[in-house]
Amino acid sequence: METRRHKIMLVDDNMANLTMGKTMLKNLYEVYAMPSAAKLFELLEHVTPDLILLDVIMPEMDGYEAIRRLKADPVLADIPVIFITSKNDELSELEGLSLGAIDYIGKPFSAALLLRRIENHLLLVSQKKSLKNYNDNLKDMVNKKTGQIFELQNAVLSTVADMLEFRDDATGGHVSRTQMYLELLVDKLQQEQIYTREIAAWDMDFLIASAQLHDVGKIAISDAILNKPGRLTPEEFAQMQKHVSIGVEAIDRIAKKTSEHSFLLHARTIAGTHHEKWDGTGYPAGLRGADIPLEGRLMAIADVYDALISKRPYKQPVTTAEAERIIIEERGSHFDPVLVDVFQSVAGYFADIANNCR
Repeated sequence: METRRHKIMLVDDNMANLTMGKTMLKNLYEVYAMPSAAKLFELLEHVTPDLILLDVIMPEMDGYEAIRRLKADPVLADIPVIFITSKNDELSELEGLSLGAIDYIGKPFSAALLLRRIENHLLLVSQKKSLKNYNDNLKDMVNKKTGQIFELQNAVLSTVADMLEFRDDATGGHVSRTQMYLELLVDKLQQEQIYTREIAAWDMDFLIASAQLHDVGKIAISDAILNKPGRLTPEEFAQMQKHVSIGVEAIDRIAKKTSEHSFLLHARTIAGTHHEKWDGTGYPAGLRGADIPLEGRLMAIADVYDALISKRPYKQPVTTAEAERIIIEERGSHFDPVLVDVFQSVAGYFADIANNCR
């Protein structure tokens, strides 16, 4: 298989230099010789070279102006440029290199020197391209593997959540709806730039996926309590409350068995704090106000809203309008006042989810 010959553009206003340069290079490279920088840019519209040999002292547009134009064009900026010139003082060389030239060869030059410099620079360019391709492929592989891991993690979370819902006939669709409510609230917070510092530290993909485990501890609550057709006794309610600590413990056990458990951090926070209340009367820790993590405060609204519009063994569902009224009424007592204001602005979308995702 024939190896592709590298393309080299030689630019010099001196015809003798052009002829000599082309003679030196033509046996090894595909050479394009041109007498001015203007001709160079005309040809660059049709041909992309592997390297440009550029004279500095030329009429109309000198080599310095030509390289400035090359480097300012995103399409041409990466083409390596070697200056060839009779200006062999240190300041001229520094200026050429500072403008982006990869080398600076003084005239007159020997064929052996010119060929070796070109060979070395083309090899370096080739190695850089190979390294970039390797890094790009490695990045693609890492992104693909990361995506696969995320899909696996999300599948595990979803399966556990589904198992919980299979035990509780009354809560069908609750997990998926609360995820959508939560995403709606978070999107609105971002749009309105509310609680930006807290949100900036979150991984949004993990946050929404983790919401599926908010009631995972209920898997350890007996069916007699979970599906009791009536109000729970104080003793039964105390048992029901334990689902929070049980859920946190379960998540902690999973985290201890894997080195990659960052996706569980939001899950632990949501599971452990979504029953806390703004006024400090919630459980399990009786946290108050901003001491309740923002994820828990958000999930509290999503969870209560869906519980209100859903049929339970102990109650009939209320309308979405009534659920909205109750959430607003408990502004500053059960719920973060700021989040209730945000909820009001998207309550119509909450109702759409409630009505269409059952």
